[in-house]
Amino acid sequence: MATARPVVSVYNFENPSEKAGTVPMPAVLTSPLRPDLVREVHKNMSKNTRQAYAVKQKAGYDTAAESWGTGRAVARIPRAPGGGTHRAGQATFGNQARRGGMYNP
Repeated sequence: MATARPVVSVYNFENPSEKAGTVPMPAVLTSPLRPDLVREVHKNMSKNTRQAYAVKQKAGYDTAAESWGTGRAVARIPRAPGGGTHRAGQATFGNQARRGGMYNP
């Protein structure tokens, strides 16, 4: 013998106070709640409000560095331009250089 399902009221779109009819409630809405599923859904939905944290995409690439080329007895990595500061002539852009870019941000 089939069990009776609860019914849901359907209202008229044009006139919300007017009832258009009823339909049986879907069986999935009458099933018991599974705590493991509720926990999983809540855990994953709460991840949508986390604050992002990561390395800036352009970090380490904020100078107009160029390689000095060969013939100077230094590595052929791009070097910071200018003079009169400690930064001038330092290697940049490479993931092995201080203040250079990260390998795979």
